[in-house]
Amino acid sequence: MDNKRILYIEDNPQNMRLVRKILQHVGFEVLEAENGETGVKVALDAEPDLILMDINLPDIDGLEATKRIKSRYPRMPIVALTANAMYGDEERILAAGCDGYLSKPVSKEQLLSKLSEFLG
Repeated sequence: MDNKRILYIEDNPQNMRLVRKILQHVGFEVLEAENGETGVKVALDAEPDLILMDINLPDIDGLEATKRIKSRYPRMPIVALTANAMYGDEERILAAGCDGYLSKPVSKEQLLSKLSEFLG
């Protein structure tokens, strides 16, 4: 999985730090954005191999950000990484355009397994 670039759009610094550490440890390059607008801009400019998307963001939510990114890059894999883990959330998030879903707190194993699904 070396040299793959992952954009993590997340407004919580602790979550960002934890996921960055896991991803960098296995050789990913990590791009970061702390809100939806910045995330969309970084995604469109940098064209990462995969995006991890928080849903509850301070400006536009992750579903709106996903819609904007997918309108330009429909094949870019976007995996929701969210605290929204109520009944029906996964279906709603996937229906909104995300390609995968992980609920927080996420384990290292769950995260890496989901990434290998999309990145081989």
